[in-house]
Amino acid sequence: MFVFSLIIPVYNRPDELEELLNSLTNQIFDSKKISFEVIIIEDGSTQKADGIVDSFKQKLKIDYFFKENTGQGFSRNVGFERAKGDYFIVFDSDCIIPKQYLQTVFEHLQTSKLDAFGGPDKAHKSFTTIQKAISYAMTSLFSTGGIRGNKKSAEKFKPRSFNMGISRKVFEKVGGYKITRMGEDIEFSSRIEKNGFKIGLIPDAFVYHKRRTNFFQFYKQLHFFGRARINVSRFFSDELKLVHLFPAFFTLSFLFLPISFLIYFPIGVIGSSIFLLYFLLIFSDAIYQTKNIYVAFLSVFAVLVQLLGYGIGFLTELLSKKR
Repeated sequence: MFVFSLIIPVYNRPDELEELLNSLTNQIFDSKKISFEVIIIEDGSTQKADGIVDSFKQKLKIDYFFKENTGQGFSRNVGFERAKGDYFIVFDSDCIIPKQYLQTVFEHLQTSKLDAFGGPDKAHKSFTTIQKAISYAMTSLFSTGGIRGNKKSAEKFKPRSFNMGISRKVFEKVGGYKITRMGEDIEFSSRIEKNGFKIGLIPDAFVYHKRRTNFFQFYKQLHFFGRARINVSRFFSDELKLVHLFPAFFTLSFLFLPISFLIYFPIGVIGSSIFLLYFLLIFSDAIYQTKNIYVAFLSVFAVLVQLLGYGIGFLTELLSKKR
């Protein structure tokens, strides 16, 4: 029997956790070959989810642990230490898991041996238009370079911990997360790779990732992501690549644009034209991907928020004296 251990840290998100657990009750798989356990780690929440977990104990093999708040990375380590499965799969608590997920992963691992893997994320039909626009911004080849699970990507794929699996062997050799925030999943994936383990993308093992519900929250999250990229480069200098400089370049160019008109008007016109063409590209691709003109319009703004948030966070951390 092949056993998956699903490890889910949660912090003040009982309602979203309930959606995730409900999606797990709908998993369709070969029960003669596959089983799974669920491990919930409550990371010092004030809005505890123990009651939600209790309501699923008749439907799922589920364990719940409450601990002081130390961040998602170290909370996942608590789950790793208690997991009994052959593979450990980490989900963010704001994900919804498609019913074929476990069967898809199992079949892929039978034909293509992977020590660690990840999958993409998609927008669920129940998401708000803003969530769908944010989902586009976070997955598009034209905004993130496709590095979060797109088949076409600007760099080699590394799993992110909203949807990431590792074998027991990986944990036994590499250990868990060494940092709990600020790019902890990138550092973890890089350490797995540098230890010689095989990492791969399973394209059909996607999840529905709800992410943020408004653009202010989205900006704060991407500002944090920008800082995290610099933080990870302090552990692995080769994790800072050309594609990661694009948001910073975009931000500096965008902020300089009004000044360029005053310095030399034709430069301002050329710069404005380049930005306009880029946003038209985003709008056109978003219409093609989402089939919704309103989502496409919001996607343009979502990409702007994303690049400015990431770029400002990146530059702020880059210039920080903390090394």
